[in-house]
Amino acid sequence: MEGLGPDLRLTERYARQIMLPEVGEEGQRRLDEASVLVAGVGGLGSAVSLYLTAAGIGRIGLVDDDRVSLSNLQRQVLYTEAEVGECKALCARRRLQALSPHTRIDAWAERLTPENAGRLVAPYDLVVDGCDNFATRYLIDEVCHRQGKPYVYGSIGEFHGQVSVFGYRGGMRYRDLFPEREELSAVRPKVQGVLGTTPGFIGCLEASEVLKIVTGIGNVLRNRLFTIDLLTMESRTIDL
Repeated sequence: MEGLGPDLRLTERYARQIMLPEVGEEGQRRLDEASVLVAGVGGLGSAVSLYLTAAGIGRIGLVDDDRVSLSNLQRQVLYTEAEVGECKALCARRRLQALSPHTRIDAWAERLTPENAGRLVAPYDLVVDGCDNFATRYLIDEVCHRQGKPYVYGSIGEFHGQVSVFGYRGGMRYRDLFPEREELSAVRPKVQGVLGTTPGFIGCLEASEVLKIVTGIGNVLRNRLFTIDLLTMESRTIDL
């Protein structure tokens, strides 16, 4: 573990996590050895990447070709007004590297496409969804299935969101839940309102699923879909 030594000499950084019996030093080592690709570093990706970095994931890849805009700042907590107009992936890497200098942060200032998806996903153990359109989600699902990697899914809108894990230990795929690929992929993302905390909440849940998968603890949302409405705080976990 770079910077921590073979016996976790800098355990103070992760002390509150290591003291959990379910995690311990072995779990922390697993986190350090893990690699995660975050597809999109907007609202969802901001929360996901911040918490994965803070938790001790050893290598994190960021894929996003967008630039920071003023309207992002209400929910995309990685960025500042001084960074408006700059590349999100590069700004995110700078922020995350400052949070954890010993973490390897890869930044890919490009959109995930059928041409590059296989190459970008290949170095990582699993992929986390931070995107905002069906076409990219189907692409992630396809590449993860082909490479045998879990896909942690999250989606938000206005005051509600949902989370699941696909392709984990032989579990169902994204396309099994949403079989209308051609119709949904043709839908163009539309600008809609969203409460700033909605992507933060869902992104934290996605990050939690990653930590559970890597450390082998808890009940992963395999073949289950968690949904919540933040206005009413009504939530459900649906068996798929």
